[in-house]
Amino acid sequence: MRGQQERTGSLFSCVSIEERIPASHPLRRIRKLADQALDRLNPTFCELYASEGRPSVPPEQLLLASLLQAFYGIRSERLLLEQLHYNLLFRWFVGLSPDDPIWHPTTFTKNRERLLNDQVMGRFLEKLMASPEVKPLLSNEHFSVDGTLLQAWASHTSLERIDGDDDPPPPPSGPGEGFGEAKTGKTRAKGDFRGFRLSNKTHRSGTDPDALLARKSNVHPALPSYRGHVLMDNRHALGVNCRVTQADGYGEREAAKAMAADLPGAHQKTIGADKNYDTRGFVAEMRRLCVTPHVAQNSGRSGGSAIDGRTTRHEGYAKSIHARRGIEKVFGWIKEFGGLRQFKLRGQGNVTAVFGLHVIAYNLIRLGNLLKPLEATA
Repeated sequence: MRGQQERTGSLFSCVSIEERIPASHPLRRIRKLADQALDRLNPTFCELYASEGRPSVPPEQLLLASLLQAFYGIRSERLLLEQLHYNLLFRWFVGLSPDDPIWHPTTFTKNRERLLNDQVMGRFLEKLMASPEVKPLLSNEHFSVDGTLLQAWASHTSLERIDGDDDPPPPPSGPGEGFGEAKTGKTRAKGDFRGFRLSNKTHRSGTDPDALLARKSNVHPALPSYRGHVLMDNRHALGVNCRVTQADGYGEREAAKAMAADLPGAHQKTIGADKNYDTRGFVAEMRRLCVTPHVAQNSGRSGGSAIDGRTTRHEGYAKSIHARRGIEKVFGWIKEFGGLRQFKLRGQGNVTAVFGLHVIAYNLIRLGNLLKPLEATA
């Protein structure tokens, strides 16, 4: 007998939201790891909030919601809250029941300075990588480092002269204006830099002053950008540290030195890197920190490579060079799936926090896949 469709649903539902999520869903393993790391962050949250007053939105829920935004590449927090209105999977992951009200979009804005900052993200990553399930997956001896260009939330039209003067007049557009001579009295339009060489020494973005002009290669345009840096453990390609610096051309090696100096333990460690790190200053600093630099040789540089046969003769050098390629997967996921080809926040502090959150999201997805075979054999 043909069933009849009923437009009116039942007033009450007796099925819990927990039962609606499949037991094999990958977000179950991810939420377990995230909850354990957030539980260890409880002392940090207690320091950030007052002991009395009106209760706030739990910081754990805000961070879990931000992770969902990174997992699914959701463009804005308003779209994220729209999903939380009707998506039971998202509500379950954040810890909301079907009857709980959704927050106002400004909740993220009001808590960004206190909660969604680089200090909290750094502790979040530290607690995640220190969990008992994750520690056996790390080598704590062999690492790789690299940087990538991150486009800032600014454009050429926001560039202004640092000294406050006006740019010189634009070149003539054709023979009718005296071709070969600049037309006097003509001013440049906003963002018009024809015939003028832009430089970070003369111009700075009025929208995001921390962003500097940089380009990926000679065939790419120079855009206001930052540099994102990741230190990766080679065993399972997991990010253990990350930083964001200005795109001044020197931040990659300086960030690598700082992250190498933060590595715990006095045992011998190795760090792999590409040819951009093949400088005598960087190699000498790594050896001073008791870190063996497994840097790809740049034979084309003046003076020759800083890496000689004492390093390249060992089998571990070739393994580090091969394992270093895994760090490109981190940057590829962050830009392609995490939606960070261009940031939607301004300021180096905000960019650092969002970049750190996406490194944590990548680690959680990676850990969910790595721990699945272990659960199946347990």
